Amino acid sequence: MLKKTIHTLEQKFTSSSSRTCDVHMKWNNLFRNWVRNLSSNTQNDTTTSYSVPREKVDCIVIGAGVVGIAVARALALKGREVIVIESAPSFGNGTSSRNSEVVHAGIYYPRHSFKATFCVRGREMLYKYCSEHDIPHEQTGKLIVATRSSEIPKLNDILNRGIQNGVDGLKMMEGVDAMKMEPELQCVKAILSSLSGIVDSHSLMLSLVGEAENNRTIFTYNSTVIGGHIDGNEISLHISETKSLKEWNGTSILQPELVLVPKLVVNSAGLSAPALAKRFTGLQNRVVPPAYYARGCYFTLSNTKAAPFKHLIYPIPEDGGLGVHVTLDLNGQVKFGPDVEWIDGVDDISSFQNEFDYSVNANRAEKFYPEIRKYYPNLKDGSLEPGYSGIRPKLSGPYQSPVDFVIQGEDIHGVSGLINLFGIESPGLTSSLAIADFISTKFL
Repeated sequence: MLKKTIHTLEQKFTSSSSRTCDVHMKWNNLFRNWVRNLSSNTQNDTTTSYSVPREKVDCIVIGAGVVGIAVARALALKGREVIVIESAPSFGNGTSSRNSEVVHAGIYYPRHSFKATFCVRGREMLYKYCSEHDIPHEQTGKLIVATRSSEIPKLNDILNRGIQNGVDGLKMMEGVDAMKMEPELQCVKAILSSLSGIVDSHSLMLSLVGEAENNRTIFTYNSTVIGGHIDGNEISLHISETKSLKEWNGTSILQPELVLVPKLVVNSAGLSAPALAKRFTGLQNRVVPPAYYARGCYFTLSNTKAAPFKHLIYPIPEDGGLGVHVTLDLNGQVKFGPDVEWIDGVDDISSFQNEFDYSVNANRAEKFYPEIRKYYPNLKDGSLEPGYSGIRPKLSGPYQSPVDFVIQGEDIHGVSGLINLFGIESPGLTSSLAIADFISTKFL
């Protein structure tokens, strides 16, 4: 795939402009050198080493999730030459396509945190972008509900935090009024968030990819950044075809097939971002936060003629997530989730290649029914069907306080041109355009 990618790069830069011709010649020479090296290695004894192609480039984004794509687009719109390296066969194969597709208002997060700031700003940018680019979305509104009186103080705290974060359109409602809006709902009090909504995440990513490519961004799939090293004040990225990692035993030294030396690199690898950063020789491990992984399963509602709710319905947040909530998709389907299941023993190769267990055990529905019936008492037995699951890239574990997004630049780790994005979980989708704007403004 890497050889094919460089050949694709070579063909893309065919403009008559001097800038593009320079890039064309650069990738043409790199491609020829690589083929020559591979050919000579094939002719020699298999133990003979060969020179790994090495080339300086402008900007590299690692990971083609929604945040990585948004960052690539933002950099490209500012005239930078961008390469996006993705280990999967296409964009958005990880967390970006395995979430609730909710446009969050910015209610839950500590004041002045990245999550609060980027969510509020990102929501505004996202709605505007969707409207201008005909991305399917809907501002449905959301009800955050207290189902017993003991939860009312937490509900008040959520309201106050949302107001502090500058979220407009928040309203505390008595249970009877909320239940008039949603007759199937059971609650004692609720917050109405009128700015919350849903978005077609695939259409969003497809649009962002198209804009990035129209501004000469190159996306290379089935290619994995396996590590790197710091040489002086430069970072070199080690890249291999994803399929070559299938034979890796997890302990031997991974040999790159290509080394790229970017002026700017954004580690937006999502679930594997911390593991990858630890493989940058010369980067101090102390700056890389510990990674935790929490699986969340979704179940869909069946055996119903009409959706029981018009709004998103959220309970009081739980440890590790926002609770088993009601989400509507743009086709009118109702889904419940996600729950929280902490998983251990995730190794580098699993995270690099997104080899997580995404299966949904039908037996987990037994835990969903009582949680959902706290606010939807009329849920019928047998009406939940397994849907899908996702993995949250978290920086805090069970019973630990939530951790903010981590965006590391040279001021933190001392490496020029390296930006690490850690713990970009919810509200990452809503925040994506704001994160991209922040990076393209601060780090260029």
